[in-house]
Amino acid sequence: MDYYYDPFGFLASMIWWLLLFWLLVGPQLQYRRLTLMRQSLMKKLGEKRGSNVITLIHRQESIGLFGIPFYRFISIEDSEQVLRAIRMTPKDQPIDLIIHTPGGLVLAATQIAKALKNHPAKTTVIIPHYAMSGGTLIALAADEIIMDPNAVLGPVDPQLMNYPAPSILNAVKKKDVKDVDDQTLILADIAEKAINQVRQFVYELLKDKMGDEKAREVAKILTEGRWTHDYPITVEVARELGLNVSTDVPPEVYELMELYPQPIMQRPSVEFVPRKEIKTTSLLR
Repeated sequence: MDYYYDPFGFLASMIWWLLLFWLLVGPQLQYRRLTLMRQSLMKKLGEKRGSNVITLIHRQESIGLFGIPFYRFISIEDSEQVLRAIRMTPKDQPIDLIIHTPGGLVLAATQIAKALKNHPAKTTVIIPHYAMSGGTLIALAADEIIMDPNAVLGPVDPQLMNYPAPSILNAVKKKDVKDVDDQTLILADIAEKAINQVRQFVYELLKDKMGDEKAREVAKILTEGRWTHDYPITVEVARELGLNVSTDVPPEVYELMELYPQPIMQRPSVEFVPRKEIKTTSLLR
């Protein structure tokens, strides 16, 4: 019995397997390449500024073959990693925290802000595009805020069940108590507590920088619901509030942001490179 050998069939089979292998391994190799490039650029920026560079980057991504929306925000995992990065930074070494985020959990943002404020050396938050809500809360803790001329901060009024806490209180005040159901009254009570808690924390962050009276005024403005929660606080508005803001964003920061594309696979949102270590370190999920 004669057997026919088809070299083209074998070649097609090999091409298929190589393609499958690349589909599986290629994204991992690309991810590793981006990680190394980011670490190298962070190290370069840290050496230039004499600081430990930490990133808190959240892209609003679509992942997977079906483009399932995947929204990133400041989480407890982020706070654990940023706190570790701050803890590993020598007390006499400045910190540059690069933030790009729509906000997130008040608890996580509060932990990061507190750790940043308690760091003995100078702390700087760098915002190339936006740092809304919890991102703004963290920025208020820094000794200096560096923003792109077109970057924005945002109000820090708490949000409960997708509703602004100040709006919940305003709605209840417009009605007679007997016309408001118990669940809404409970929600209003929680909203009032949430506003007072965040307002007091903002005051604690600012009082050493701008004095007691001004700190209370700014804390009230940022938490009272004067603006919508997505209101863009520009550089000009931030300066009017008395915040220490400059627009001298290092060019390396923009280069770094180019290394955070919208990937198909998940990537870490917090990375740092301890300046005094020879081996670079990445905090991976």
